[in-house]
Amino acid sequence: MTHRKLVLRALALIFALAPVAHAQFGSGIVFDPTQSAHAIEQIEQGTQGLQTAEQIYTTAYKTMNQVIAAYNLAYQMSRMPENLAARYKSDFSQWSAVTNPTFTSSSNSSVTSAWLDALNIGSPTRAMSAYGVAVIPLQSYPAGSLSSLDPTTQAVVQNQYTSSEIGQSNLTNLLSTLGTIRSDSQTFQQKLANLESDTYSTDPNQQTSNALLGKINSATMLQIHSQQDTNQILAASAAQQALETKEDLDERNRLMNQAIYFQQNFPSLMQNVTGGVSDSIHSISLSTTGQ
Repeated sequence: MTHRKLVLRALALIFALAPVAHAQFGSGIVFDPTQSAHAIEQIEQGTQGLQTAEQIYTTAYKTMNQVIAAYNLAYQMSRMPENLAARYKSDFSQWSAVTNPTFTSSSNSSVTSAWLDALNIGSPTRAMSAYGVAVIPLQSYPAGSLSSLDPTTQAVVQNQYTSSEIGQSNLTNLLSTLGTIRSDSQTFQQKLANLESDTYSTDPNQQTSNALLGKINSATMLQIHSQQDTNQILAASAAQQALETKEDLDERNRLMNQAIYFQQNFPSLMQNVTGGVSDSIHSISLSTTGQ
């Protein structure tokens, strides 16, 4: 193509430098170098236009192929394997209602029902009701009797009351938490089933980029909610462990306090014992007359 351009430009230069001729040819046509150069220039411009059109066509053709390839890839990515659910779908453990038909015909059935309602439905009110009928109630210590005890014994009694009250709070909170989680589990299981169905669906509308991102976000939120339920159970369990640790610590402290009390009061106690024995011995008469 470059060689053609050089030839055309050379011809144009020759015709331009040649003297203007008015010679008559046999056909009667007069040769005009100026017009010839103009014609050659138009031919050259037409050739450049053809080259430009060819480049545009080539670019458009390549672009079309790229668009088709991108479409085919997007279509392939939007399709799910037909057997994906059969290969990877798995069951998961589900919360179920707590039942105990053992006491259905006994006089204790109402107590059992109250406890199971707290475990299955939850709410602080049901938990307190279950605790009130199922746990042996703690009687109030007589005020006059408590004040008559020595300070050490009063502290022990008050400490035991405190442990019982903390235990009541922990137990009712645990019943309410477990019952609420179990009550909400049906709705939670349905959400998981919907997410699982959409995940393994072969519907292209469920496999778009936005649909995939939406399912990822939904799965994350469900995981967060499930983790929150787990945290509540762990918190209730930790509170119960704290109570058990407190009771163990109280028992060790009572043993230490008893040892300290014994060490502090042993000399005077023994002195009182030995003094009383000596007085008793002195009061015993060995005389036959009783003198």
